[in-house]
Amino acid sequence: MAAFEQIYQLYWSDLYNYAYNIIRNKIVCEEIIQETFFSLWSKREQIQITQSLKAYLFTAVKFQTINYIRSEKVKRDYASSYASFTKTAFDNSNEENIQLSDLKGMIENEVAKLPEKCQQIFRLSRNEHQSIKNIADLMNISHKTVENQLTKALRQLRSSLGQFFSLSILILAVC
Repeated sequence: MAAFEQIYQLYWSDLYNYAYNIIRNKIVCEEIIQETFFSLWSKREQIQITQSLKAYLFTAVKFQTINYIRSEKVKRDYASSYASFTKTAFDNSNEENIQLSDLKGMIENEVAKLPEKCQQIFRLSRNEHQSIKNIADLMNISHKTVENQLTKALRQLRSSLGQFFSLSILILAVC
């Protein structure tokens, strides 16, 4: 153990400087040096050093830094590819806005075909988010008349918009 501590004290600084000149990241360099010494300690009985210990340690650090650089490059390439993919795959906001605008236009065209009072009740309910009671009070009509007119409007929209009906009602509730 004392010999290992001497090796550590003797080479740590030079190995760190060597790695730092390549990577320029203090924390990563410290980890590389620690990993190199940990590997030396854990494999101390199997290692057969054919050169000098110093050459062995510098070679080990060199390979550790190369592996780190390769793994960082792979991470950067993956991140870049992923960012590019998500930008192209999920950035269709212009297309979605156009489709939303088209759908709103379809809804408005169908609402315009409703009788005047039915249109007014529908717009108060869906566009201004008024309750059935408030609409009845505002228009001085019965609660049941408001419900019937809304039912009529929704039935007409469901019939004319077909597959878009559920989506259109959701859009009206949000907008």
